[in-house]
Amino acid sequence: MSETQLLIGSLSNDLYRVACLTQRGSISAAEKFWSQSSRWISELENAQLKPYIKKIVLDIKSRLDSNSFTLETAEKLLMYSILLQNYSLKYKKN
Repeated sequence: MSETQLLIGSLSNDLYRVACLTQRGSISAAEKFWSQSSRWISELENAQLKPYIKKIVLDIKSRLDSNSFTLETAEKLLMYSILLQNYSLKYKKN
């Protein structure tokens, strides 16, 4: 497993946790995983990624300062989590 795969997989897992915890109403726990995701984002910013994955990473980065844990946000993060997980599983280094 490459470092990029590991970073994307870790981000995917944290986003999934944030989405699930937000849906359950556990905002304080969701905030912990949300802050952890910033670590993965900062490392992925300089990685060579497909344009659509880079766009997802930048969108997540733009939301990091906002602690808006709504159901709409949770749905978007869940979608991103699945897309990143699929990319991580099929990632091939060029």
